Amino acid sequence: MGRKVNFLMLSLLVLLCLLLGTEYQFIENTGNIDTGDTAWMLVASAFVLLMTPGLAFFYGGMVSKKSIISTMLQSFVALGVISILWVVVGFSLAFGESYYGIIGNPLTYFAFNNVSISPNPDFSGTIPFLLFALFQLKFAIITPALITGSFAERIRFRSYILYMVLFSLFIYSPLAHMTWHPDGLLRNWGVLDFAGGTVVHMSAGIAALAGALYLGKRKEQIERPANIPFVILGTGLLWFGWFGFNAGSALGANTDAVIAFANTNLASAASMITWIFLDRFQNRKMSSLGACIGAIVGLVAITPAAGFVTLGQSIFIGFVAAIVSNFAIRLNKKSEIDDTLDVFPSHGVGGIVGMILTGVLAKDVGLIYGETTTFLYHMLALVIVGAFTFIGSYLLYKLTDMLLSMRVREDQEYRGLDASQHGENIEN
Repeated sequence: MGRKVNFLMLSLLVLLCLLLGTEYQFIENTGNIDTGDTAWMLVASAFVLLMTPGLAFFYGGMVSKKSIISTMLQSFVALGVISILWVVVGFSLAFGESYYGIIGNPLTYFAFNNVSISPNPDFSGTIPFLLFALFQLKFAIITPALITGSFAERIRFRSYILYMVLFSLFIYSPLAHMTWHPDGLLRNWGVLDFAGGTVVHMSAGIAALAGALYLGKRKEQIERPANIPFVILGTGLLWFGWFGFNAGSALGANTDAVIAFANTNLASAASMITWIFLDRFQNRKMSSLGACIGAIVGLVAITPAAGFVTLGQSIFIGFVAAIVSNFAIRLNKKSEIDDTLDVFPSHGVGGIVGMILTGVLAKDVGLIYGETTTFLYHMLALVIVGAFTFIGSYLLYKLTDMLLSMRVREDQEYRGLDASQHGENIEN
């Protein structure tokens, strides 16, 4: 069964590649393109792409020594798989002609048909539409990669690839459509998500929780990170790339980008400092691992609010997120849920905190300005997104498991995924 599924996936990939025949007519009307905006968005797209290798180092350094390569590759392989999937149908599902504000028509931009080098005023009026599509691709790449930390050290690699495809099609694309498409359901409710706190981090965190529950606990839980310098390097790359993630979501070289850039840095800094001092207050060491996790939690929490809050409010968001996620991680460690790298307490909870505080603090429409509509819709969206992502992800784990057994054998788990899944180890 497994070999047949693998062959079918490979055949579909070859067929889809043959369908990619988009030709760009360079005589199209490009008069509205702003070269400054285009230059910034090219750079921002590259920044966001760098986040996925950064995530690979961040996660790889935290697992046991015998599963470093496998864990890193689970992030890195998304660069290849999702790039092809996005061009073929993913972008169309996320940004194609809207069906009831929930999902896009898969034929609108199938195989990047109609994705031209001219600006599309519905999405980005001053940059090529192709560039907008590629910028959004980088978000689609890192989202399933974020999930992998929850089931690290116990999942079969080919099963993960199948799950990644299903998640991107049936969870990520509808969420992106509802949140960012002009006719999207959540967007028309007034739900604010500047750069992906809901679409990326909440969805990844909640899917991670579903994965940890479905796959169960590891046979051998090693809580000693194999390579702390990898974690620090990964954090630095993620922090760097996050400027493209958040400031790039302004879709131009403008004041919104500057505000988002500044808020991103301040929230992460505040969260890092809060985390390590909170650890010390609780009589724990001020560890480098804690500093790195704190920085990431701040980046996650500021993402939905990056362009909607002041500098002081961004510091407050980082402060609150650090306290809540720190508590959530301690609680998770005492539970029976084996979320290996605390993806839900970090990304899921961080995204939830960011979403709630966006509804509270967003300029002119937040709760502190006397407006309740935005806040209430944020609470409703939180419930809808949470339920949709958890139930949908759990069903996709089950479907994947029926097609390709997801959990490695016990002997393979003890050997480590580097050897059992890839025939490699860090000493080679």
